[in-house]
Amino acid sequence: MKKTLLALTCICVVAVAYAHNVSDSSELVTQQCKISAEAVATLKGLRYGNTAIRKDVASLINQSLKTPENRELANKTLNQMVDDKISDMRSLEGKYCS
Repeated sequence: MKKTLLALTCICVVAVAYAHNVSDSSELVTQQCKISAEAVATLKGLRYGNTAIRKDVASLINQSLKTPENRELANKTLNQMVDDKISDMRSLEGKYCS
């Protein structure tokens, strides 16, 4: 349980660090996708419900991305990740962040 809380804390710290950028670079959008994949995989592993995963990860996306178009695309990708049966972080990254 401590490892899980540490992982979620790390995810939040990374998201906040990227949130301080003024605009959304392609690198930032890619990094946000990877953070989302890690968060989704971790929360799926903890058997969170899909609604809770969407809510928690969407708040990270909204804090990190400034451009509405990028937020919309990131939230669409998030929904696809949550609905996918895959729960492995690397598989989610490979499928949705490339």
